[in-house]
Amino acid sequence: MGFVKGLKCRECGKDFPKEPLHVCSFCFGPLEVDYEYDEIKKKISRETIEARQPTMWRYKELLPLDNEPTVGIQVGFTPLVKADNLAKKLGVRELYVKNDSVNFPTFSFKDRVVSAALSKAKEFGFKTVACATTGNLGNSVAAQAVQGNLESYILMPANLEQGKVLGTSIYGTNVIGINGNYDGVNRLCSEIADKYGWAFANINIRPFYAEGSKTYGFEIVEQLGWKAPKNVVVPMAGGSLIIKIGKAVKELAKLGLIDDSDTKLFGAQASGSSPISTAVKNGSEFIKPVKPNTIAHSIAIGNPADGYYSIKAIHESGGWAEDVSDDELVEGIKLLASTEGIFTETAGGVTVAVTKKLLEQERIPRDESIVICITGNGLKTQEAVLGRVGAPSIIKATIEDFDAFMEKKECFAA
Repeated sequence: MGFVKGLKCRECGKDFPKEPLHVCSFCFGPLEVDYEYDEIKKKISRETIEARQPTMWRYKELLPLDNEPTVGIQVGFTPLVKADNLAKKLGVRELYVKNDSVNFPTFSFKDRVVSAALSKAKEFGFKTVACATTGNLGNSVAAQAVQGNLESYILMPANLEQGKVLGTSIYGTNVIGINGNYDGVNRLCSEIADKYGWAFANINIRPFYAEGSKTYGFEIVEQLGWKAPKNVVVPMAGGSLIIKIGKAVKELAKLGLIDDSDTKLFGAQASGSSPISTAVKNGSEFIKPVKPNTIAHSIAIGNPADGYYSIKAIHESGGWAEDVSDDELVEGIKLLASTEGIFTETAGGVTVAVTKKLLEQERIPRDESIVICITGNGLKTQEAVLGRVGAPSIIKATIEDFDAFMEKKECFAA
């Protein structure tokens, strides 16, 4: 059995049962999962965790299921790459890349939250699951719904990258494109959830879904030798991931699994959809919704659900937020690829470029540990770099042509 007491409102503290709820009926604040931490502390240690299979479910006591997971049991424990080449380029001492671009099964961190959400939906007895998506979430819900023998519906903005549309449709799900941006899609999905009674991963199952993000933070700490990094740079769309990484570090400290939890959280957005970073830079506690206009579609949410709480988490940690242009994020994609051999999507280009900018602003010390969060695979957003990388040289299949190519190359190098 699990260790979930129930749900609790972030605002008024009102307790609710373990049910598919996401909004407090008293103050309309968001609900989150509440755990029996004293009981958990009796059950887990570094050694018990390390002895388990290398998946996100090695931290199962801190995840919201009552039973063993039934969907996504192989998700997680992606590489934490010591990025020495990129560190040298940026002029920092200790740099890591948490690489969820190779997560199973759909190559993004969304596989974590979907595994938690769909496993919980099955515990609740749902037969149909759905989501509003900017791409990666739809890929994962469609794929993992197949694994869980669930019917699925994926609603997305009609202008998403072809790779993400195809990467959802291939699983035989019901894909519905909506004219407009993500915020409009999300509003429609709230109405559908009420009328049709489906399990929407990021709406009525949201409190349980969001807990899957903590495993990203748990893994970083464990892979650093049970040591919290000093600085983490996180892409922000709805704002949940940066909150949950912070929560993960605090939970490990609360349970005595690490000594310090002084990680500073740095949020990264594209300038064409930057309501959270704009609020942080303006010293505001509240979000002013925007109409997204960026090639970083996966994080293009103009009215982020967890915007207020992400601002709070950033401030409490001593961190900051910044945003970069589309040109800068493309350069970030290319920089990560050319130094570490990792091809990230646009959101990852944002985190790399924002890290560079924060270092230049001296907001992140160059002599402290830094983790850059890479949350999706570049093969999904190839349109972003088309025409921005070199074209292949074309020669005949003769040694003479190859010799001529090499001579020309050496000439240019000189």
